[in-house]
Amino acid sequence: MLTVRSVSIEPLDAARCEPYGWMLGKPARADGDAPAFISPASDFWREHLFDTGAPGETEILWVIYRNCDESVASLEVHRLTQQAIVPLTALVIHIVATSTEEGEPDLNTLRAFAIPVGMGLCMRPNIWHSTRVREGEATCLMLTRPSTTYDLVVHLKTGAPACETVIRSIEPQRLAPLA
Repeated sequence: MLTVRSVSIEPLDAARCEPYGWMLGKPARADGDAPAFISPASDFWREHLFDTGAPGETEILWVIYRNCDESVASLEVHRLTQQAIVPLTALVIHIVATSTEEGEPDLNTLRAFAIPVGMGLCMRPNIWHSTRVREGEATCLMLTRPSTTYDLVVHLKTGAPACETVIRSIEPQRLAPLA
C-alpha cells in the first residue's frame, strides 16, 4: 500500500526559507547598507534586488490561485530567474523544494510555508514549487521574467515543450495543518 507523506505547513520565517530564497516583508531597517527612509509620514526600504538572469526584464504578474487540494502531486521549476510571490487578498501555502545535482526535485527538502497577506517569498532559480489556498481564492503579485511567463503559457495552452520551466510529477504529498 502506498503511504502518502505529510508535509507540515510552517509560518514564513527568514531563516527557514533561506535555502529556497528570501522572505519578503521584513521590518524596515535604517542601520544597514541598503537604502532606507523612515519618517512619521512613510517608510520605504530596499527589500531585495530581483535577478531575472541575463538578459532579462522584470515582469509583474497578477496571479489568482484557487487550488485548495491538500495533495501535492507535481512541482514546477524556473531555470533562469528568481520568482517572487506576494499575497494581496488571502494567505497562500507555498510548497518548495531544492533541486538535486541532476536538477530534479529533492523531496527530502520539501517544505510548505504559510505566506500571509503583505509578506512574500522570492525564490531562487531552480527551486521547485507549487501553491495552494485554504479556501476560495487568493490574488497575488508575482515578479518573474517575461520570457518565463511566455514559455509557460505556450506550454500550458499547446503542450509544446517548455524551455525555461519544467513541471514534474512527484510522489503525492499531503499538506498537514498549519504548524
